[in-house]
Amino acid sequence: MADPVAIPGTAPITRDTVRRAPKVLLHDHLDGGLRVGTVVELARESGYDKLPTTDPGELAAWFLGAAHSGSLVRYLETFGHTVAVMQSREALTRVAAEAAEDLAADGVVYAEVRFAPELHVEGGLDLDAVVDAVLDGFALGAERAAAAGRTIRIGTLLTAMRHAARSREIAELSVKFRDEADAGVRSGGVVGFDIAGAEKGFPPTRHLDAFEYVRQQNAHVTIHAGEAFGLPSIWEAIQWCGADRLGHGVRIVDDIDTTGERPALGRLAAYVRDMRVPLEMCPTSNLHTGAAPSLAEHPIGLLTDLRFRVTVNTDNRLMSGCTLTSELTDLADTFGYGWDTLQWFTVNAMKSAFIGFDERLALIDDVIKPGYAALRG
Repeated sequence: MADPVAIPGTAPITRDTVRRAPKVLLHDHLDGGLRVGTVVELARESGYDKLPTTDPGELAAWFLGAAHSGSLVRYLETFGHTVAVMQSREALTRVAAEAAEDLAADGVVYAEVRFAPELHVEGGLDLDAVVDAVLDGFALGAERAAAAGRTIRIGTLLTAMRHAARSREIAELSVKFRDEADAGVRSGGVVGFDIAGAEKGFPPTRHLDAFEYVRQQNAHVTIHAGEAFGLPSIWEAIQWCGADRLGHGVRIVDDIDTTGERPALGRLAAYVRDMRVPLEMCPTSNLHTGAAPSLAEHPIGLLTDLRFRVTVNTDNRLMSGCTLTSELTDLADTFGYGWDTLQWFTVNAMKSAFIGFDERLALIDDVIKPGYAALRG
């Protein structure tokens, strides 16, 4: 999707200018985005002694190297360390507050950050206390960002682990905390439900009762699908489980024939595009897990050209050593995208957010479009 030739006064696309652009993030894991210094400090405070190193620089390099293995299973193993240091209320609140601050500093104006409450109960917290601690952290971080002159709105997604058996419990928790926010019990709330973890051998239909409950409650669903596994995972997520969005969805390209003069979409790919099912694409993470061999060969290029509802995301900022600024800048460098395409990605994401229509529209009209217009000059 080529942009018009740049006009005089248009800001060049660099890390600095893209950081200034208002951005929207839909796929970011709380336990994959810790500050490396925080991991070291929390490990020391909690007595966790299994980090490969306590030197922050060396630890950052270790996370990146372990993640860049070409294996989703190996990639997921790195979370054992971050989850281990997120087992107290204080730790969870700190990590969430820092996530909100870091995203705001990166120019993100709206983010949906996900985490699995069931992974944070080893220190004695119950599920409600875990969610409370994280929501308090997001609120605190947003307040600190506002004091620094940056505005961010955080929506929370509760994730169930697809290899475990607590999905219905987590689904009910997501609806409970959504309802509390709507009733004014607290200022921030949960905006949707997700499942994550290794796809192979753990199809989303194993959790059908959880998805049916969420849909019956008029709540939102996003499902990790089509990352390391193929079209059956995507088909089940949409047609059986009612996913509003696809986490990753990279393998939808397996249903697109590119051997002819023009790409030919199969039934599932055509449905995903026609129904504007949002794809939460995470390019750098996909390279690290082996879902794509290089950025130039990443399916995001073809899917953008074909006008799927593509959004750009970070997945795990610590493990992949990325930010939303770096993701968008790298895409612009690789595919020759200009500000029009970066705005298109951003508006796609805002349209696909799990918050009310009025709030989405206000962010698009009052924040996103003026922000990109200023960069065009």
